[in-house]
Amino acid sequence: MSKKKKIIILSVMMLLLVVTGVLNIVLNDNMSMQTSSSTTVSSGNFFVTYRADRQSTRDQELLYYDAIISSETSSVDAINLAENKKLDLIENMETELVTEGLIKAQGFEDCIVTTSASCVNVIVKSGELTSGEVAKIVNIVKNQTNASIDNIKIIPVE
Repeated sequence: MSKKKKIIILSVMMLLLVVTGVLNIVLNDNMSMQTSSSTTVSSGNFFVTYRADRQSTRDQELLYYDAIISSETSSVDAINLAENKKLDLIENMETELVTEGLIKAQGFEDCIVTTSASCVNVIVKSGELTSGEVAKIVNIVKNQTNASIDNIKIIPVE
């Protein structure tokens, strides 16, 4: 198969992934407007909804990478890139899960951790955080992710 054809196939797959993500967001927004008359979201719903959306997005990413890896038309470079991206995603998922568990073990009711190349975001179910609580969270995040303090954002949610 020609290189041009492979590029077109990969581009179409990426476009489908983006369209799926946009549709997911639009449909979730429409459904939330229809089912809720108030504009505030309770923190319990926030954490459940966020986790479900995150898992759905990651499942789609993993399927996309698996499709590239198993495709007979994929080049060796595309397969290697997809395998590396898949391993990175799985590693991030594990790091986030462990970090969330350690933060909850410190007495917080719930939290969500997201990691990227540039920063780590921690959303904690708490009205306000004391400096001691922030220090505990920062220490856990630094130990698990090797992120610098400047790249750690802690967001309390009631």
